[in-house]
Amino acid sequence: MQQPNLNRIPNFIWGIADDVLRDLYVRGKYRDVILPMTVLRRLDTVLEQSKQKVLHTKTELDDAGIIEQDPALCRAAGQAFYNTSKFTLRDLKSRSSQQQLRADFENYLDGFSPNVQDILNNFEFRNQIPRLSKADVLSALIEKLTSPEINLSPRPVLYSDGAQRHPGLDNHAMGTIFEELVRRFNEENNEEAGEHWTPRDAVKLMAKLIFLPVADEIKSGTYLLYDGACGTGGMLTLAEETLQSLAAEHSKEVSTHLFGQEINAETYAICKADLLLKSAGDVTDNIKGGAEYSTLSNDAFPTHEFDFMLSNPPYGKSWKSDLARMGGKQDMRDPRFMIDHAGDPEYSLVTRSSDGQMLFLVNKLSKMKQDTKLGSRIAEVHNGSSLFTGDAGQGESNIRRWIIESDYLEAIVALPLNMFYNTGIATYIWVLTNRKPEHRKGKVQLIDASEWCQPLRKNLGKKNCELGEADIKRICDTFLAFEESEQSKIFPNQAFGYWKVTVERPLRLVGAEPGRVYKPNELKQLKESSERSEEAPPIIKKIHKQDTKPDPLRGLFQTNIDGKPAVVEYEPAPDLRDTEQIPLQEKGGIEAFLKREVLPHAADAWYAPGSVKIGYEISFTRHFYKPQPMRSLDEIRADILALGKESEGLLDEIIK
Repeated sequence: MQQPNLNRIPNFIWGIADDVLRDLYVRGKYRDVILPMTVLRRLDTVLEQSKQKVLHTKTELDDAGIIEQDPALCRAAGQAFYNTSKFTLRDLKSRSSQQQLRADFENYLDGFSPNVQDILNNFEFRNQIPRLSKADVLSALIEKLTSPEINLSPRPVLYSDGAQRHPGLDNHAMGTIFEELVRRFNEENNEEAGEHWTPRDAVKLMAKLIFLPVADEIKSGTYLLYDGACGTGGMLTLAEETLQSLAAEHSKEVSTHLFGQEINAETYAICKADLLLKSAGDVTDNIKGGAEYSTLSNDAFPTHEFDFMLSNPPYGKSWKSDLARMGGKQDMRDPRFMIDHAGDPEYSLVTRSSDGQMLFLVNKLSKMKQDTKLGSRIAEVHNGSSLFTGDAGQGESNIRRWIIESDYLEAIVALPLNMFYNTGIATYIWVLTNRKPEHRKGKVQLIDASEWCQPLRKNLGKKNCELGEADIKRICDTFLAFEESEQSKIFPNQAFGYWKVTVERPLRLVGAEPGRVYKPNELKQLKESSERSEEAPPIIKKIHKQDTKPDPLRGLFQTNIDGKPAVVEYEPAPDLRDTEQIPLQEKGGIEAFLKREVLPHAADAWYAPGSVKIGYEISFTRHFYKPQPMRSLDEIRADILALGKESEGLLDEIIK
C-alpha cells in the first residue's frame, strides 16, 4: 500500500488552524479545537461505510425495547465505537444557518458511544462549540477537514477517473500524526523538558530491549503490557506490535492486553481515541486518565501484575501535590514507596518533591510478576539525575540501592543527545527484570550508545538525530552479547555502592581541664569564652566503665585520669567534621580506608559506626571518560612559530 506523506498532513491541519482560528484563539489555544476535531474526523471516516447499518440496527433495537444496545451497535459498526446520529461530518457542510449547524453538530456529537463521550469530555470540546458557532467558523472547520485535499480515512481518496489522489491512512500512521500535532502544540506553548513525547525510534529500541532477551521463551498465551505514563499511547501500541511480530517469528500465537495511566486529560483522550481505532475490543477499559488519575497518588491498577512494562515518565517535574495527598513524607504509608529492605521495615523510597521520575520506576517494580517463569521485564527512560542525585539514605539513592541489591538492574543505555522533541539533555534507558539469566546475575551492564545515531534531514523541535535500524540493532546486539568493549562495560553490583562515613575529631578548647567531664551548660560557657586550639587538651564527653576496651577508630580512646588509665569519648568539633565516601569494594572495608587515607593526617580522628549510611550512584562519565591525547612538542612548537609570524610588526604598529 502506498504510504501517505506524514509531514504534509500535520502541515495541512496546522494551516487550518492558522486560517480559521487566528483571530478567534491565541496560537497556544489552537489545540483546544484542532486536536478534538482531528480525532472526530478520523472517527467519522472509519464509521462512514457502516453508517446505514448502525442506523438500521438502532431502529430494530429501539423497536424491540432493548436497553443494553452497545454490543449490538459495535458489531454493526465493526468497531469498538459507533455513532447513532443520522449525520456524518460531510452532511453538516451544507447548513444554511449557524444555529442549525450548531444544533445538528451537537446532535452528531451526542450520537457517539459512551467511550467516545469520555474522549470528548476529557477534551472539554463542548465548551468550545458556542464560541466557534458565534464566530461562524464551525462550518469552515468542517469543510476544511472533509476537503479532498486531505485524507484522514483508512481508505484512499480517488479522482473522478478512479485514479488514486491520496492513499489511505492506517492506524499506525494516524497515531504518528496525532503525536506530531501534540508535539507542535507543546513546542508552541514552550512546554518543559519533561513534557515531551517519545519518538518512535526510542520506543522501538525500548521494546526490543525488553522482548529480545526472552524471544525464545515466549509461549503462546496472554501477556499484559503496562505504561504508567502512557501519553498518547504510542509506546504501548508499538510494544504490542513488536511482541506480536516476535511471537509470529517463533510460530507462537499471543494475545495482548494493554494497560495505561495518564494524568493529562487531553493526551489521555488522544490515547483512548487511538486505541479505539486500533482495536475491535474493549481495550480502552484498561486505559485510565484525567486529572484525578495521577499514577503516583492514585494508582489505577494496585492489584495488577504485568509481564512487560515501559514508560517515559516526566522528569524534573514536581510531585508535591501528590505527596501532600499521600500524607507527606512523615505519614507516607503507600506500600509501593515504603518497603522492607536491608533490615529496615520502613525503608523509604520517597524522593525529593521537586522530581518524581524515579517513583514511576518504583511503581512498575511493585507490579512485577513473581510466580511466572519469565517474571517481568521493564524499560524506562530517565535523565541523568536518576543516576546520581540524592545522598546516601535519601530517596533516590535508596531506590538505586534497592534495585541493585535486589539484582533487578540488567543494563543502562546512554542515548544520543537531542533524541527527544523538546529537550536536548542526556537520556538513559534503564532495563530491569526479576528473572536475570544466570550469566547476568550480580552484574550490571553499561552501554554508551551516545554516538550511535544518524542526523535528521530536518529537525523536529529539538530532535536532530534518530536511531536508524542499524543503530538499534547495534545497541541490541551489544546488550545481548554481554561482553566488555569500548562502549560496553560490565560491573559487579557492588561497584556502584559506597559507605558514607562521618569522620569526627575532638573539640580542643584553650583553658579546658584535662580529665574533666564537662556538663552541657559548662561546656556551653567554655565554648563561648574560649578559642579552639590544636595544642589544647581534648574535651571529654564521657568516661566508660573499667572493662571497656579502647577502640580509637570508633571513638573509644585510652587516656589517664588522675593517674589512672581510663577509656573515654571526646566531644566532637563540629567545624572539623568531615565525610568520606568509601566504595563497598574497598579491600578491608571502612577501617582499612580510614587507616590509609585519614589517620596519617589526623591521628585523633574516629567514626561512629551507627552513623554509617549506604548509598549507590552510577557515573557514566567516569566509566566512559576518554582523555584527550596530549599534543606532541613538534605540534606545540609549530603553533608558537605560527603565532609569532602573525604578530610580527604588530607591536610597531601599536607604538606608531
